[in-house]
Amino acid sequence: MTDAARKIMQRIDVLAHISDDSHRLTRLFASPSMQRANALVSDWMREAGMKTRVDAVGNLLGFYPGSKPDAKVLLLGSHLDTVRNAGKFDGALGVILAIACVDHLNQRQTRLPFAIEVVGFADEEGVRYQTAYLGSRTLAGTFIGKDLKRKDAAGISMRDAIRAFGGSPTRLRYAKLQPEQLIGYLEAHIEQGPVLEKENLSVGVVTAIAGQTRARVDFIGRAGHAGTTPMDLRRDALCGAAEFVLAVESFARIQPGLVATAGEIEALPGASNVIPAEARVSLDVRHAEDSIRQAAFEVLKEKAAQIAQRRNLRFLVATGHEAPAVACSEKLAAQLGDAVKRHEKRLLFLPSGAGHDAAIMAGITPSAMLFIRCKDGLSHDPRESAELRDVRVALDVVNDFIQMMARNA
Repeated sequence: MTDAARKIMQRIDVLAHISDDSHRLTRLFASPSMQRANALVSDWMREAGMKTRVDAVGNLLGFYPGSKPDAKVLLLGSHLDTVRNAGKFDGALGVILAIACVDHLNQRQTRLPFAIEVVGFADEEGVRYQTAYLGSRTLAGTFIGKDLKRKDAAGISMRDAIRAFGGSPTRLRYAKLQPEQLIGYLEAHIEQGPVLEKENLSVGVVTAIAGQTRARVDFIGRAGHAGTTPMDLRRDALCGAAEFVLAVESFARIQPGLVATAGEIEALPGASNVIPAEARVSLDVRHAEDSIRQAAFEVLKEKAAQIAQRRNLRFLVATGHEAPAVACSEKLAAQLGDAVKRHEKRLLFLPSGAGHDAAIMAGITPSAMLFIRCKDGLSHDPRESAELRDVRVALDVVNDFIQMMARNA
């Protein structure tokens, strides 16, 4: 599989040059770069013997038929969108590796008791509209219709963006997959953490995906001249936001298993000689247990209220995305573990702190994930990296997993 793994790496390099930005990798939902990425990956799917289509929201799907016309379907894949200034492996590796697995079958003219459908999800990251999993939610039938009214930074509504992309906002509900036709979903993905590297392992099997809450916290004060307003008379919204950011960090440090992040901040009107009248802060809270995550979110909202009251500010909290913790299929994880043991010195099970499309797909079919070692645990960063040998092991594991599924079908 070394040649196939090398081909995967070459294709990842090619795909990484398709970007909304000229100087960094940024590929957002329903963007021109996503259009080009879908076209390229569709070519690769067809070369591997698949029939391709793009659904109403922009998901790319490649279908490889089974031995019978009415065969059920095993889904493989990940997402093709990225964060801003992204690494090239996040999402893309899972899609291209899945294509390589189908190509392996096609070259041997092998048909299985089930069909395989490779999915390149249109939106997992949620960067453009601040709501994740638009692609997998569409296939799972859980797309939230009111999200079509959301607008991006340029004022373009999601509804209009989907139309411009060639999709159909009015037909999203018809893109839902039928659970009774599915036998499972497998997603291969870089770990995005340091555990596999620490354990000196190429791959590991995921047990569960942590729950996540994303919100925006707005502090609202009063603008004033930076030179003429005394310090004790100021209602500085940015200072309130800054205090809140540190409060988020301090609280998360003392809660086992909790991670909380304020990754974006914006001050308005945004002039160096004007006291900020408004400050907007993003908030991301995650934990493997939903009750702990939800309680933490309530505590952080109360901390924001206390800061606002003390500083004579108003505050607003708007939840943009909430996903419950999701356990992976024990049966599929066990089969995946058996495949791992054929190619790895020992089997490691580990949870995912990051969200993945597998969390949404688990709502309609048994789902599993294979993590692949990434250097220094870095992800969502241009330095994101995976080694050829680890990709080869992952490819061997997924190929064996597919064969095990076929024998048990």
